[in-house]
Amino acid sequence: PACPARAAASPLRWASSVSEPGPTESGPSEGQVFLSESCVKRLLEIAEGSEFLRLQVEGGGCSGFQYKFSLDTVINPDDRQGQRSVVVVRVFEQGGARVVVDVDSLAFVKGSMVDFSQELIRSSFQVLSNPQAEKGCSCGTSFSVKL
Repeated sequence: PACPARAAASPLRWASSVSEPGPTESGPSEGQVFLSESCVKRLLEIAEGSEFLRLQVEGGGCSGFQYKFSLDTVINPDDRQGQRSVVVVRVFEQGGARVVVDVDSLAFVKGSMVDFSQELIRSSFQVLSNPQAEKGCSCGTSFSVKL
């Protein structure tokens, strides 16, 4: 079943920053992260210069794993694998807005939609329609993984 929000999003330009043999996907449709129009719009408003949104998945939260968002400008040394300096991140770009996901985190969010939500009590980037998540907390910041 297709996600209605995903169908409403404009086409996504997929790019990989893997420069040497390493973890790869078989094509742009696998291991994809989608950006909603509100995500693109908000990123274009707040990102300066070469800034991008970094999405990471960490252990923690009330459901076992939690999403972590931050603005960044460089690929960090911990984004590299071993001493071969193979960059193992995926860059998802749409309309000039970029979201970077490391390969370990991508396994937990592939097929998801990154959205920006503005409500009376908060505004935040969030992951929607995560096919890798079994359940999540009510605030949407943590989740448990399908086994």
